[in-house]
Amino acid sequence: MTIEFTSEERRVCDLIDRRADFLLDDLKRHVNTPTGPGGSAGIETSRAVFTERMKKLGANASLVDGQPRPDWLRGGASDGVPPTAVLERLRPDMRKVLIAGHLDTVHPIDSSFRELTISDDGNTALGPGCVDMKGGLVIAACALECLEEAGAKASWTFMLNADEETGSYHSESALREQAVLHDFGLALEPALPGGELAIERMGSGQFMIEAIGRSSHVGRDFRGGVSAVTALARAISAVGEMADPTKEDSYIMSIGPVQGGSATNAVPDHAAAWGNARYPNASIADNMGRALDALTTPNQSCEGHSAAVIIRRSFNRPAKPLTPATESLALEARGVAEALGQQLPFASTGGVCDGNILQDAGLPTIDTLGVRGGGLHTPTEWIELASLVERCKLLAVLISRLSGRS
Repeated sequence: MTIEFTSEERRVCDLIDRRADFLLDDLKRHVNTPTGPGGSAGIETSRAVFTERMKKLGANASLVDGQPRPDWLRGGASDGVPPTAVLERLRPDMRKVLIAGHLDTVHPIDSSFRELTISDDGNTALGPGCVDMKGGLVIAACALECLEEAGAKASWTFMLNADEETGSYHSESALREQAVLHDFGLALEPALPGGELAIERMGSGQFMIEAIGRSSHVGRDFRGGVSAVTALARAISAVGEMADPTKEDSYIMSIGPVQGGSATNAVPDHAAAWGNARYPNASIADNMGRALDALTTPNQSCEGHSAAVIIRRSFNRPAKPLTPATESLALEARGVAEALGQQLPFASTGGVCDGNILQDAGLPTIDTLGVRGGGLHTPTEWIELASLVERCKLLAVLISRLSGRS
């Protein structure tokens, strides 16, 4: 697809070129603001900064209260339920673009991995959340500002949630509410390892296996005890036999962490394991759910000599298949990229994001429009610095194009 840039879009790209140093400084500012587990203060700071910038563009700002999440899930916020910011600059005569970003990272605020460090050659940088997804947030804010400054009209809503890394339980209802009000969805997840745009994703769910036994002294009354750890081990083994990763239509089940017992000389009366599941479609998700549920034992009171096994599960992120509407949106993004002299190959991934939720709610969505880099969720997370300007241009022109699309 070949496109001809409008004069406004050319001005946008020129403005972004001139903001290269600003983009790097802004990335450093946000990476150096910790927003990982325990970082509610940093999340509030970053949210406030982006909110004020969008309000200067004429956006209406509101906070949507978060919803509770299942109490058995691991990895939730320990310092409250974060709200979701909805920053709206919609025009009645244009198509509506929903831009979704998340403020949270996986890096604990007390980690030694705390700041953006630029490489000696200036081509890359390391830092917590630099690519997932503070780089995406930074380029989105700059793109919207440059569109406004260049006089290139656009119609958009910029959403900022703070629990994507833990499943978007608090923000899912807000995402779904906004999805039905818009025409196109763009999520700011980082590009795939080769710079690809993800055009389809697996779904994701979480589960917990809990075993309840009866405690006793190992030496004096071993036969009187019922080991919850042994029961849990059997259930974990059964889960391991369920999935065949070599099959294209199979699903993935990964278990960890695991807890059980408190002393080696006591039969453990409680054990638990948490797991993550990935599935390519709703039908396979249903099959997986039934297989997990079948591990439940009817003996919930641990009578006789059998431990109780309880299954809890939440498959809250549906798979994101390639649809004609999503493909059309991806091809439009590729056309803009090629006109900018960039490559935008397509790929599928087992990763999940808020794009899964938006598309399931009926909104055609592409979701790896953020910066390029790698090492996501590790202490070697890195960003290709040239992608700040390149992806900012791509995002800005795409938003402009989609807003005016008939």
